[in-house]
Amino acid sequence: MKKLTILEMGRINTDQFKKAEKMPLIIILDNIRSLNNIGSVFRTSDAFRVESIYLCGISAVPPSPEIHKTALGAEDSVDWQYFEGTHEAVRSLQQAGYKVLAVEQCEGSTMLDTWTPDFSSGNGYAVVMGNEVKGVQQSVVDLCDGCLEIPQYGTKHSLNVSVTTGLVIWDFFKAFKQQHGW
Repeated sequence: MKKLTILEMGRINTDQFKKAEKMPLIIILDNIRSLNNIGSVFRTSDAFRVESIYLCGISAVPPSPEIHKTALGAEDSVDWQYFEGTHEAVRSLQQAGYKVLAVEQCEGSTMLDTWTPDFSSGNGYAVVMGNEVKGVQQSVVDLCDGCLEIPQYGTKHSLNVSVTTGLVIWDFFKAFKQQHGW
């Protein structure tokens, strides 16, 4: 087996990415402290053509050398917006017809491995990813249309926010690809 070179992979460029069809999923980052985590979310969002990232509260925004260090240019391809408060981002998406889900350990949350998004309605989804220490703010959880939880079977009660985001994006992507025929 020979590793493929970048040219052999046939990746699209940033201009082509901007024009390409996107998965109707928006990632909302609720007060993410680590610029490396933010950069990682940009890079994963680029890989699966996520529609946009909403950076809220203390979450840093591009341009930033620390974000670029892990995003590797994905901060230029993936659309993003900044909101002073996460509540504003959630409300605006709900008004636009998005189903907004917090990714959090909550009473009555739905386990990610037993749930499949339904893209047939034509509306999109948004997922709220919480702060590295405090998670998604309770007042934001209260605004959301539901909660998704990643089942965990080890001794720790949480995953790194960029890892969690990657798992959630992958789950949405698999469903979108199957339903949409990508």
